[in-house]
Amino acid sequence: MSSGGIGRYFKKESLDRYLLKDAQLEKTMDGKDLVMLGVGAVIGTGIFILPGTVAALYSGPGIVLSFILATIVCAFAAMCYAEFSSSIPVAGSAYSYGNIVFGEVIGWILGWALILEYMLAVAAVSTGWSAYFLSFLRGFGISIPKALTGPFDPAHGTYFNLFAIVIVLFVSFIISKGAKTSIAVNNMIVIIKILIIFLFIIVGLFYVRPSNWSPFLPYGTHGVLKGASLVFYAYLGFDVVSASAAEVKNPKKNMPFGIIGTLIICTILYIAVAGVLTGMTSYTKLNVSDPVSFALQLVHQNWAAGIISIGALAGMFTMMVSMIFSSSRLIYSIGRDGLLPKALGKIEKKHRTPQVSLAAVTIVIAIMGGLVSLDRLTQLVNIGTLIAFTFISIGIIPLRKRKDIDNTGGFKVPFYPVLPIVSAGLCIFMLSQLPLDTWIVSSIWFLFGLVIYFTYGSRHSTLNKK
Repeated sequence: MSSGGIGRYFKKESLDRYLLKDAQLEKTMDGKDLVMLGVGAVIGTGIFILPGTVAALYSGPGIVLSFILATIVCAFAAMCYAEFSSSIPVAGSAYSYGNIVFGEVIGWILGWALILEYMLAVAAVSTGWSAYFLSFLRGFGISIPKALTGPFDPAHGTYFNLFAIVIVLFVSFIISKGAKTSIAVNNMIVIIKILIIFLFIIVGLFYVRPSNWSPFLPYGTHGVLKGASLVFYAYLGFDVVSASAAEVKNPKKNMPFGIIGTLIICTILYIAVAGVLTGMTSYTKLNVSDPVSFALQLVHQNWAAGIISIGALAGMFTMMVSMIFSSSRLIYSIGRDGLLPKALGKIEKKHRTPQVSLAAVTIVIAIMGGLVSLDRLTQLVNIGTLIAFTFISIGIIPLRKRKDIDNTGGFKVPFYPVLPIVSAGLCIFMLSQLPLDTWIVSSIWFLFGLVIYFTYGSRHSTLNKK
């Protein structure tokens, strides 16, 4: 090995090697596809739930301001991601960026954080999709044996969640057919989802009463800030756009367009839904599991409430497409570098996709979604994402100092270095708001990850074998 001691764990990867390896992936995506991928990940069931429950408990009609504040925090991190993906158009998102600007062990930690984010998020969404689908079937008088409707819990009569497993396998099957096919399916369903959101906004506008917006800040500014910290997590997922950078045509132009475009469209949709929802009915009535459907039923528009449930299914489906697509590219990137078994870093020639990493991701997510109760674990998604956001924000500073990386004509974060530092500070503040038990469980996850790195990853690392 060319360097010994602790220094070898902080060796930095070269951009040229990543570009050479990732050239096997097919470049099929443009800016529109990236926006659709991002909107698919960010707009899930949350848009039909969060604006109502957060307004009822914390923000009142001021929920609109909460979304604006959360957008500002996310926009700072999004701009940092946009510069990275414009400068370093490779697969693996924050994992690969970390390897290049901080060194291998930091890249591994960021990759391990993203594995936590992607896989837990998809497993949790698959169980939500299953619950919605079961209620949809019950509407037609179709019942499924209880044993097949929940995680392994014989005491309560459930053994595995059949539809959670089936939907994960189905999504993975689509993705296995290549980026072009999976993106085409994703784009079509995202358009359906957006049309259903527009349906709610248009129908709801006819029933808005301005008196419902008064008082606008019933819980004061503190309520708006608390609401912002909660709805912030509705935006998590835009970072999946950067994971697909190696499969994008003209990444310098299209990557920033995809990331920032995702944030703008999602912000407009969230604010519009929140404004109409709190205008249709008093915020005090919205602390229910399905506030958007509830508000439509209050004004006797049950037909629209039924369509919203289809929108929720579509929202969860596209989120799973985006997240499974991105997590397969993440695992491929780690296998490409030898930190996980190298078979995971292989590209299948027919569809030019990482089929082995896709299969590995599918098996893990299907087991988690089908057999494990995820209620307490979903908060870990937040910590994994925010750690990645923090490093990517501060990473702009060493990125700008790299002489071997040319970002001429690409996106650059404005107000450098102030904005990246402020972005990192805001992310650290958000991390400080997470509950103690989340920190304890995530610490165990990261310790486990470091054990894998030091016992396997660093010994098989392509970088350290040079």
